[in-house]
Amino acid sequence: MLDPVLRPAKDRLLRPLAAGVAGWAHPHAITAVGGALGVGCALLCTQVSPAARGAALALWLLSRVVDGLDGAVARRRGEASDLGGYLDIMVDFAVYALVPLGLAYGAAPGGGIAVWGSLAALLASFYVNSASWMYLAAVMEKRGRARLSGGGPATSVVMPTGIVEGTETILLYVLYIMLPAALVPLFALSVALVLATTVQRVVWAVRTL
Repeated sequence: MLDPVLRPAKDRLLRPLAAGVAGWAHPHAITAVGGALGVGCALLCTQVSPAARGAALALWLLSRVVDGLDGAVARRRGEASDLGGYLDIMVDFAVYALVPLGLAYGAAPGGGIAVWGSLAALLASFYVNSASWMYLAAVMEKRGRARLSGGGPATSVVMPTGIVEGTETILLYVLYIMLPAALVPLFALSVALVLATTVQRVVWAVRTL
């Protein structure tokens, strides 16, 4: 929902950083670094101490900066590619799964089945939502409808905009990390928002395709 509005500002902020690292850092290597930071965040999320959670939050935010940097560097070097976009989204999906798993593991002694149940619902909603946009993105590419998505040229995969996109996901994960005692209601809120996004895209597909 916020991505189309914030993407120009994000690109402006990343441009100087991309210019500084484009001469020596390959975009794929940056993608790998972002993934490693996300894995580190997930591992820290298994710990319950405030220091560990603070470090997890820092790694999460840094990983998201790096996640945006690989594409900016690729465009700066003239090396933007389908492979780069593919690797980027694969790493994103892995991180998006691992961080909630780490959080649930850390909260399980106090939350038990409620935490694991809400986590299962969250990951299931991700699964359904992924199907809602991945196949739709392929159909849109096939029909040449990329410009209808609102995704803009800076993304490797086009899709209709929705309530929960990259920016909203980042903010929700910040809340997960900062408020581990509220994981169950936060996961439930996320499930509702993600499923609403799925319905939104299905309605768009019915009206458009």
